[in-house]
Amino acid sequence: MKVNKTILGTFALLVAVSALYRIIPGRHPGFAPQWAVALFAGAVIKDKKWALIIPILSLFISDMLYQVLYFYKLSDIQGFYQGQWINYLLFGSVTFFGFFIRRPTAGNVLMLSLLAPTYFFLLSNLLTWAGVGEFVQYPKTLAGLIACYGSGVLFYKYSLIATVFFSAILFGTYWMLKRRISKPATA
Repeated sequence: MKVNKTILGTFALLVAVSALYRIIPGRHPGFAPQWAVALFAGAVIKDKKWALIIPILSLFISDMLYQVLYFYKLSDIQGFYQGQWINYLLFGSVTFFGFFIRRPTAGNVLMLSLLAPTYFFLLSNLLTWAGVGEFVQYPKTLAGLIACYGSGVLFYKYSLIATVFFSAILFGTYWMLKRRISKPATA
């Protein structure tokens, strides 16, 4: 992919819009475009370094905005917290799912749109239960593990819905634009 001002502007807009969307008040927990952006970047951007940077940058910008809102007591959500690096690491790894989308068909985009947030849910809750990152403390028992996963179910539900929804928008728009650009001009 040849990098030009239009492509750079498009990705800058994607980062900004997804970051701003994530901080909308009253939004369901987990209903955010960041997972879809990670999948899309992994699938579409040939330079793997930029494919990883774009979704993490979007997450970081929205966390900075959350922190500013929290500082001015306009939000109860803190932007930065202890152990946050784990979420960034896990979130960045979601981009690797996009690397497996060689040809974005509806079937493989849907499958990975379901798989990516499931992976995040399973691993992040397991790490939380294990005490990595100093999040909420759960007893190191089977009941504690079940409670930990149970507390994340609502977040997981909305992350699944959001990832499918925003992936359909991103990949669908990309497919339509690519098709339109590659169509020969008719007289």
